[in-house]
Order: sequence, then structure tokens, then C-alpha cells
Amino acid sequence: MHGLIISDMDRNPTKGSSDSLLAQTKRRLRQSGLKARKGLGQHFLVDGEVLEAIISAAKVTPDDLVVEVGPGLGILTEALAQRAGGVIAIELDDRLAALLKKTLASFNNVTIINDDVLNIEPGELLKGRKSPVYKVVANLPYYITSPVLRHFLDSSARPQVMIVMVQKEVAEAIAAGPGDMSLLSVSVQFYGKAEIISRVPAESFYPAPEVDSAVLRIDLYAEPAVAVDEGGFFELVRAGFAAPRKQIANSLSQGLGLPKEIVIPLLEKAAIEGERRAETLSLDEWARLWRVFEEKRDARY
Repeated sequence: MHGLIISDMDRNPTKGSSDSLLAQTKRRLRQSGLKARKGLGQHFLVDGEVLEAIISAAKVTPDDLVVEVGPGLGILTEALAQRAGGVIAIELDDRLAALLKKTLASFNNVTIINDDVLNIEPGELLKGRKSPVYKVVANLPYYITSPVLRHFLDSSARPQVMIVMVQKEVAEAIAAGPGDMSLLSVSVQFYGKAEIISRVPAESFYPAPEVDSAVLRIDLYAEPAVAVDEGGFFELVRAGFAAPRKQIANSLSQGLGLPKEIVIPLLEKAAIEGERRAETLSLDEWARLWRVFEEKRDARY
């Protein structure tokens, strides 16, 4: 999903009614001869209060470099540019990228990149910059949410914080605690603290999507939440969620290709009942279980 550009008469994009932003969006699209591209999941934000929530959550200062994914027509880009030291906006749509370069030409702190964000290593964006610290702000199309999160979280040049607009159910899954955990929530919370800032109804966008959204803030840790080997740790977690409706003993047995006679004693050693399900385990419990499995593997060699 994407933002929109405002006219010169409306220099503060975080103020004004939703109707005003909606009218501006339709006018900008009409004047540019553009339409939202369904195939790219384009839905333009037309709610000033939601825009303000994003800006507030990002806590942008003149010292910040902000990487915006999916700037669309540019309303959020402009609001960020008015506050940040630098903004790098990455737009996949050729037509929107060309429009952004024209409409944001007056901002000398904005760089528009016309490319797929997944083709760009985050560290490349920081070349020539004095500091490796940056923030990510994104109104993400639903279909690309997980790949974009993984792209930044798995990078050696992780952001300081991520403020992302995602499908409400996805935001709730990411921020879930033990009892409702998933592979996605473990994968994100391994790197940072996830918090839902606000819930966003479908009518806050034009055209309106079929589901509601949410603004999610992820504060990245200096180091992962638990001290483990990431590759082996996530191999174990993926196995644990291979059959999430099954008891953890059965799921791990299936996912790792090990007989239950081996798995159950390892669970007991980690003080985890085999009858529990993967969604009930905390990050600390996953880490404890990984260490037990590692000790078992090391003992075999």
C-alpha cells in the first residue's frame, strides 16, 4: 500500500480531514493519468490521523536517515523529508517513481530509487553515509510483507526501528505472545520488540482493501533476543511449526525426521512437556531446546 502527494496549498500532510486527502489523491491520480495497480497491491492512504500515527511512531529527527519502501504518490515521503536528515524512497512502479522525482524535486534530502527493494542489499543504501543507523518506514502491500521484513531483519545492516503498515491479522500474529506464537512471530521477535501502534480500517485507503490494516513498530535489538546459532535455531523452530496443530514432540519428530524416542528425552531435558504445542513456546524456551539438541548432536561427533 502506498501514500499520496499533496498540493502546495496543503503543506502539512498530517492535518486535515480524510475527505481532503481522498480528494487530493483522486485529483493527483487523475492529473497524472494514473490508476492504482491491483497487481502491485496499491492502496493509497487517505486518513490524516493514520499518517500522523506513522510519523509519531517513527520519531523522526534531523539526524535520521529514513528508508521508505513503497512511497507511492509521496505524502508520507514529504512528511518524512520535512523532518529527517535524509530519505531514501524505494518504489517498484516505474510510473510512480518518475512522478515522485518530479513532485519531490524541491527536497534535496530525498533520493528516489526505482527498483524492487528485495533486489537491494540494505547495506548498499548506506554507502557514503556517515552513520550505519537508519529507520525503515513502509506501507507494505500485503503480498510482500514477510519477504520485506525478512530482507531487513536478516541483513547484516539492520535498521534501528521499522514502522510498517501491514494486514491487521499479520500485525497481530507478529506481536503475539506465547500461546499464539507462530514461525513469523518468532522470526521477528528474535530480532526486535514488536508492538501494534494503531489499527487502521479499510476505508482509510483508496481504493479500500478487503481487510483492515495496522501500524506495527519493531524496535531492533543490538543483538538477537537469544544467544544461538541463527541457522540451527531457525531450523529447529521451522521443524517445531512443521505441523503446528500437533503436539511439539510429534511436530519435531516429523520436521526433523527423528524418532519420538529421541525427541521426547530431549524435550524433557529442556523442561518442555512433549504434549505442548509449538505456539505456546517462548523464545527463551526455543533457545533452551536448541541448546539441548546441539549438545545431543555434538555428542554424536
